[in-house]
Amino acid sequence: MRFFFLALISTIFVSCSNIDNGEIIVDFSDTMSSDMQDVDNGEKAVYVAIASMTSPKETYTYYHDLVDYISKKIDRPIYIRQKETYVEVNEMLEKSEVDFAFICSGAYAEESLNGKTKLMVVPVVNERTTYQAYIITHKDSKINKFSDFKNKSFAFTDPLSTTGRLYPLSKLNRLGETESDFFLKTVYTYGHDISIQMVNRGVIDGASVHSLIYEYTAMHYPERLENTKVIVSSGGFGMPPVVTPSSLDNDSFDEIRDVFINMNNDSIGRVIIDHLNIDRFDIVGDTLYKSVIKLKEESENAEQ
Repeated sequence: MRFFFLALISTIFVSCSNIDNGEIIVDFSDTMSSDMQDVDNGEKAVYVAIASMTSPKETYTYYHDLVDYISKKIDRPIYIRQKETYVEVNEMLEKSEVDFAFICSGAYAEESLNGKTKLMVVPVVNERTTYQAYIITHKDSKINKFSDFKNKSFAFTDPLSTTGRLYPLSKLNRLGETESDFFLKTVYTYGHDISIQMVNRGVIDGASVHSLIYEYTAMHYPERLENTKVIVSSGGFGMPPVVTPSSLDNDSFDEIRDVFINMNNDSIGRVIIDHLNIDRFDIVGDTLYKSVIKLKEESENAEQ
């Protein structure tokens, strides 16, 4: 079974040995450096933002070969601007501080309302462009349904995360509960893998996580979730997309998008996406995210 790379950023990525390292710089700063703007040939450097779904080091490991491939195809260096929260990445998109970004579907639902972000492509995995939320707890717990988390501890991933925040809030809304009244305590982990490990170790009673990260971990690192169980599975949500600022010029947009959608037809590109468990990248419309936008509306009543 093949699982989604962008969301299943889970520990060790197997690099493609036949691909030379490209010019990729990771930037954790809060400001744009003026000496990073131009390339020797006069072309503008390209900036990509990554909304971390797991720890920063693991995120970079997984994205490296993909970004390196794009850099070589467009013949320009790419600077990675990696941020801890989805809000920080959204802010860079709104300010046109990056050329494209890998973001969560919940973050895109937030951005789609202001018209400052444009869909570029989404990954297709197992011929699907959707994924699910898994609500998990410790295997020895007596918790067997969501309502059993009353007066228990719970881990969220990020305030804008579809599976790691919006989905459990929508469950609370249907119960007529609010986060502050229902849970004993909540924490933000800023990584689905961290949420899984906290439940696995009994540090927290439950969490809502990205299904494909959970499944990938089960396949490759079963010891990291051997003490967990899935008690709720959601319906499908649109895959976390690759997006651009609306201000990005059409030529740059087309150039980068063409690299993504042709990767499966290129021998080196095929190796990379095979390692990332992606069938291909496709062009989709906003309708893919209607369920996420609806989820966001449902979750608002359950917030503190």
